[in-house]
Amino acid sequence: MPHPAADLVLTGARVRTLDPARPTATAVAVRAGVIAAVGDDADVRDWRGARTEVVDLAGATLVPGLTDAHSHPVWGLEMATGADLTGVTDLAGLRAALAAADRIDGWVLGWGLDHNAFGGAAPHRALIEEAVAGAPALLRLYDGHSALASGAALRVAGVTGPRAFTQRAEVVCDAEGPTGHLIEHAAMELLTPVLPRLPHAERRARLLGLLSSMAATGLTGAHVMDAGDTALLAAVAEEAELPLRLRLAPWCMPGADRDALDELIALQGSGGRGWRIGGVKFFMDGTVEGGTAWLDHPDCHGRGTEALWPDPGAYADAVRHLHAAGVRTATHAIGDAAVRHVLDTLAPLGDGGRLRHRIEHIETVPDDVLPRFAALGAIASMQPPHSAYTRADHSDEWSRRLGDERAGRAWRVRDLRDAGAVVALGSDWPIAPFDARSVLATARAPRGAASARAGLTGLMALEGLTSHAALAAGEADVAGRIAPGYRADLTALGLDPVDAPADEVAEAEVRLTTVAGRVTHRS
Repeated sequence: MPHPAADLVLTGARVRTLDPARPTATAVAVRAGVIAAVGDDADVRDWRGARTEVVDLAGATLVPGLTDAHSHPVWGLEMATGADLTGVTDLAGLRAALAAADRIDGWVLGWGLDHNAFGGAAPHRALIEEAVAGAPALLRLYDGHSALASGAALRVAGVTGPRAFTQRAEVVCDAEGPTGHLIEHAAMELLTPVLPRLPHAERRARLLGLLSSMAATGLTGAHVMDAGDTALLAAVAEEAELPLRLRLAPWCMPGADRDALDELIALQGSGGRGWRIGGVKFFMDGTVEGGTAWLDHPDCHGRGTEALWPDPGAYADAVRHLHAAGVRTATHAIGDAAVRHVLDTLAPLGDGGRLRHRIEHIETVPDDVLPRFAALGAIASMQPPHSAYTRADHSDEWSRRLGDERAGRAWRVRDLRDAGAVVALGSDWPIAPFDARSVLATARAPRGAASARAGLTGLMALEGLTSHAALAAGEADVAGRIAPGYRADLTALGLDPVDAPADEVAEAEVRLTTVAGRVTHRS
């Protein structure tokens, strides 16, 4: 019986399918959003019809659609508002950037500021007051877990002294009051009610522009590690088709009771065109630079020995409750003690917990932790570009706080893969650039404190953004390979990301990206 014509046929490609049944091919046919046929030109010839779009990829390498396994494209738009400070390296450069920054409703906003720009000094509003000329200012540091506010901003928000929080968070104060350094989300959110808010039309345009730019780097999807502004996302998705497929995991923060957990359970599977909620995000600790990573031993400032959850047992209870309801979880855990506690929480779940729960970041862990990932089926979700904020000689803020021994265990991506773990890769935008090619390249050639370690092979890196990302989302039966019946989320690159040198992969031409067979980028 003749089959219906395909919507899209791709020919002239070197297809890396990641399908063990047929590892390579040269042509793919797509119909109704899924892959209909994989093979050579003869295998897809009969799928062509009068309305079939045929694209000759002229020797490009076609791979399963690249998926950023940890990103914040909606919430991140709020973070990435104002002056881009990612290129600032010292205080003189910071002051110059702030003096030249455009005002937004009278405010100076900035984002992406490297902790190393303070030259080892503690962040303090006195360092920026002259540059902002007395204006209210909020500068978000690159880690997303801390910010520096000016005196005027603190006054507008009514922040005059220390505060008590249900999570480990801090309004840093000295003898004269708040220094402006706000550590962790609860402290930063004190300023949220008074910050300028961009009009809906501008936020809509920024979101679509961002997602389109992501697609242009080869991305077809993202695991969004927050619920962000779902009203904005829903409105945009109704007005236009999203360039990326988005899977959201709303936050569960310390203090959540049973009712709050049940509300998170009820959200699962909801969503709209091109996006849905799947999973819940926890925070076991904060960041090394902010002194809130949970470590086995204190950092050089005597900090880092406490979890973000004042009662870590309450976190474990919450994970167990969600697991019993069939909800997948992702837990931010950077320090060795935080990672160990998450693994200890997952251990009693047994086989039913395998490949259902993931740990995000994992920046420094000792040898004994590595084999536990595979043994428990805990998924490692890591962001190789983060290593660029450190230095090989350990002179950066991250390394100095940890000391040489722990800094020498930086981002053990290859060690986890060699230990048998599933390792999904991402960028954590806006913490690091979203370019999928950079994620692939940095996974193969680690930077900074991680540069002394072996990187992933080209195939391992590709798997991290495809088949392992699909495993991390529980979607390995529909995503992460090029095979009949799988989603037609596809990425075509001008070179082979497996065999080409890492530095060339970082600059590779992106010929085509498709989501459900719909072209979202074409070079």
